[in-house]
Amino acid sequence: MSYFSSKFLSLWRSKKSQVVLFSSTAIALYGYDQGMMSMINTNLNYLGTMGIEYNSPIVGVIVSVYYLGCALGAVIFSKVADRWGRKKAIFACLTMASLGNAIMFIAGLRGMKGALAVMILGRVVMGLGVGGIDSVIPIYSAELASDEARGRALAQEFQMNIFGLNMAFAINLLATRALGKRSQWAWRVPIIVMQAYPLVLLAVIGRLPESPRWLIYHGKEDKARLAFEDILGSGGGEEGEGEGDAKFEELRQSHEQEADKHVSYLDMFTPGHPQFHPTIITIMVQVNQALTGYGAVSVYGPQIFELLGFSVWTAEDLTMANYVSYFILMTIAWLLIDAMGRRKLLLGGSVVLTSCFLLLGLFAGLAMHSGSLHVYQPLVAIFGTVALFIATGAFGIGWLSTVWLVPTEIFPTTARAQAAAVSVIIWGFANFAITFLTPVMFTYLTHYIFIVFAVTNAIGGVWTYFYLPESGNRSFEDNVEFFEEAAKQGSWRVNRVKDGRWKSMPYNGVLLDGSREAHEQEPLLQRVEDQMP
Repeated sequence: MSYFSSKFLSLWRSKKSQVVLFSSTAIALYGYDQGMMSMINTNLNYLGTMGIEYNSPIVGVIVSVYYLGCALGAVIFSKVADRWGRKKAIFACLTMASLGNAIMFIAGLRGMKGALAVMILGRVVMGLGVGGIDSVIPIYSAELASDEARGRALAQEFQMNIFGLNMAFAINLLATRALGKRSQWAWRVPIIVMQAYPLVLLAVIGRLPESPRWLIYHGKEDKARLAFEDILGSGGGEEGEGEGDAKFEELRQSHEQEADKHVSYLDMFTPGHPQFHPTIITIMVQVNQALTGYGAVSVYGPQIFELLGFSVWTAEDLTMANYVSYFILMTIAWLLIDAMGRRKLLLGGSVVLTSCFLLLGLFAGLAMHSGSLHVYQPLVAIFGTVALFIATGAFGIGWLSTVWLVPTEIFPTTARAQAAAVSVIIWGFANFAITFLTPVMFTYLTHYIFIVFAVTNAIGGVWTYFYLPESGNRSFEDNVEFFEEAAKQGSWRVNRVKDGRWKSMPYNGVLLDGSREAHEQEPLLQRVEDQMP
């Protein structure tokens, strides 16, 4: 067997690699839905089957009701994840997503009555599953990742999100070009192809380990010890049993300290409770992400390029190119997120997004009034396209994975599942509002919609600068300490807590006060290259 073949087999057998691949593929479900609906919304047979007009607000309702399902699914499946385990919750989420997808596919098939109601039902059911996935997968991944590689792992997973978006839009584009916008199969085929994701994942989930943290926190210590040995020793190395015992003892001691600290949803929203402050941060990062406007850009990409003056076909081709660029640029996110930290990426993303949306507002306005202003419209459209491509990259690098990572890092284990659920709930409601209002704003605000998003991006950046602590390269326990110190200080301003210690990341396991991290420094999911002999 060759040198490279042996490395590949070692990585393929590694539970660490399998978890990353599984989690990434599961997250791709969310991206697939965005890419899938963006062209379905303009299919004439789809609109006729649903009994709605091209510019009807019902188009936005069908898209956005999915996010309400996501919010409810986050609550349901986070409870399942806490009570019955991360793996069982993920299995249930995938089953629900598969069912919802099947319901969407049959809406209006062979003259079935009530097509609109069936489609909305399918969107809600699929949202239940995907919302559950979005709440449980980041927890599962973070609980198995090392402190210095949590960001990289989640950013790689969200790059697969963009892969799903690309795949869906490409299938949509090919089906539409081959069959035409009046064909029902041009919109049904992209829907049913999505079934590949949950079915494949359901087939392989049995090979994955349960979270040792969850096992310890539920008194299953023997299984937790075996899970550690399985995770740490499956890559062909010799570290399994000894390192597994060390990690087991570390987490067992952590559990003993937190065992009597149950946290309810009511506690999280009660001012003065220790988890109230991190809950508000979780809410705000999701609200600010929604207000970047990029959820609307993802779903209504072709319409934006049409605003810049492009024909329908050219707008669809440019949307596909923008998504491909999005996927490629996400590589920068997982290279930088653990090197620069969460705050710097978010702040940099806000600056670029604000600038690009201001430019988009200008260029779209010039394109719409090019005749009266005597402006060369094709040149203006090109400038607008460049601005939109840059905005896409800025969102992917700065605002996509970071806001999902922060809630998994700033809560104790007893509140982490609830925190992930709150994160998805806020994401669901915020994106429901944005995707519901976007078609209306396109109709009544036209190019001024970009000015609105420029302002909201600036607001999000200012809030991040003052109130978001840097959670990268720190243990869960050290991030919890920030909130304890903030309570003692009586201020939520990051620069006022311990002289701004949480404004930046510590490096090489050394904190700013010179001490070393005390907990969770040994990796469970190491970088791929660390597993190579």
